[in-house]
Amino acid sequence: MKLIKFLLVVVFIATGSLAVSAVDEVQVGRYSTMKSLPTEAQQNIFSTVLNVQFDSSIATVGEAMRFLLRDQGIRLAVPRSPVNQVHTLIALPLPRIHRQLGPISLRHALETLAGPVWRLVQDPIYRLVSFELCIEEAEEGTDE
Repeated sequence: MKLIKFLLVVVFIATGSLAVSAVDEVQVGRYSTMKSLPTEAQQNIFSTVLNVQFDSSIATVGEAMRFLLRDQGIRLAVPRSPVNQVHTLIALPLPRIHRQLGPISLRHALETLAGPVWRLVQDPIYRLVSFELCIEEAEEGTDE
């Protein structure tokens, strides 16, 4: 009798755990299921993988960044003060080597366009991105 009760408990526990794991799955075919969860890129837009080739109408780094962000719901924030160094970054000509990027994540594409002395800054509340100069790294580069 104890063995039967034990087996029933095991069956109930196993059935319950299967029901919990099946909640996140949806049947999409006769023999296949799919998780009904957002993808990594849907949860973190910056992990979206891109493969982009900029046409000749995009001449500056700022234009290239805006092109990458246009369909992502994120805007490039540029400080109002023209003396801010971000204005220098976005006005730089787009290097030929950067005219084709990918496959690459959105984060890495923006960081590649900016270069190693710039740090990507995110404002997740207003969905803005900007860059700040990494003073330590910039000073190390001048010693060479």
